[in-house]
Amino acid sequence: MTYEPLKDDLRDVAFTNPTPFDEDGEMVLHDELASNIEYVRNAGARLIVPCGNTGEYYSLSNDERVAVVETTTEAFEGAGSVVGGVGGSTKNAKMLADRYADVGADAIMVMHPVHTYMHEDGILDYYRSLVDHTDLGVVLYKRGAELTHEHIRALSERENVVAVKYAVGDLSAFSKGVRTTPGDIVWINGIAERFAPSFHVEGAEGFTTGIGNFIPQKVLTLQEALDDGDLTRAKKIRDLLRPYEDLREETGSNNRFSSANNVPAVKYGLELAGQYGGSVREPLVALSEDDQKRAEEYYEVISDASL
Repeated sequence: MTYEPLKDDLRDVAFTNPTPFDEDGEMVLHDELASNIEYVRNAGARLIVPCGNTGEYYSLSNDERVAVVETTTEAFEGAGSVVGGVGGSTKNAKMLADRYADVGADAIMVMHPVHTYMHEDGILDYYRSLVDHTDLGVVLYKRGAELTHEHIRALSERENVVAVKYAVGDLSAFSKGVRTTPGDIVWINGIAERFAPSFHVEGAEGFTTGIGNFIPQKVLTLQEALDDGDLTRAKKIRDLLRPYEDLREETGSNNRFSSANNVPAVKYGLELAGQYGGSVREPLVALSEDDQKRAEEYYEVISDASL
C-alpha cells in the first residue's frame, strides 16, 4: 500500500473543521457539515481533519464521530485526504479506526494521550498497537510531554506512520526532532498560522488551521507563500490573520482556562462568512458579546485585504 498521495496532501494546509450542532447542541447537523466541507473544498483545500480538538472530539459519542467522518468523506468527494481523530482506550481507538476505514477515511490522527496514570513504555505500546492494527495512515499528534521525541523516533519507520502534528510551541525541540527522526514522515506545524513561517523554516511542510474554515483563500495563500520561499509575503499574511488567532487563544469572559475561545471563535467566523457555525457543547461556551464584536472587526479587515 502506498501512502505517498496522503503524504503529499499532508504537505499542505490541514483544515481542522468544527462539528456543527443545532441550537441546543443536541444534534449534529450533517447537511450543514457537508456545506462547510464543500466551502473549503471549492477554495482548494486538500486535507480535512474531522473529529480533532476543533471538532470537539471529546464532546462527541463514537457513533457521532463515525457519522461526522462519513459525511466529511462524502462531501470532500475525492478532492484530497480525510484524517479522522481517534483516541481513548486502545480498544476504542482501534474500533474507530476500523469504522473510519469503512466509511472511506484515508488516515487517523491519534489524539494526544489522556490518562490519569501513564508510563512511557506503556504509551509506546499504545501507539504501536494502533499502528499495527490498521492499514490507514497514522498521524501522531504531539500536544505535550507525554508523546516524547523518543516515541516519535521509534514509530517513525513504520510504513503507515505518515506525519507528526506538532502542537507544542518549542521551536528548538521541533527543529531537533526533524533532524534526528529517521523515518520518512511529514512534519506539520500544529499551532496554526501565527507560527507557520518559523516552523516552516525549521522543517514543517504544512500547518493546521481553524480560521481557514471561514477564510480559506487567505490561509491557502499563506501556504503558497511558504512553498514559494517568500517569507516576507508569508509574514505579511500571518500578521493580517494574527488578531483573530490571538482572540482564539484567549480565555473568554469569567474564565481562567486558556484558549476557551478557540472553537467558538471558529464557529462564529463561519457565521460571519455566511456558513453555519452553530453552538458549542459543554465544557465550552459561546463567545461573549464583546468578543463577538472584536471577531467581526478582525474578520472585516481580513476579508477586505488584498494579497
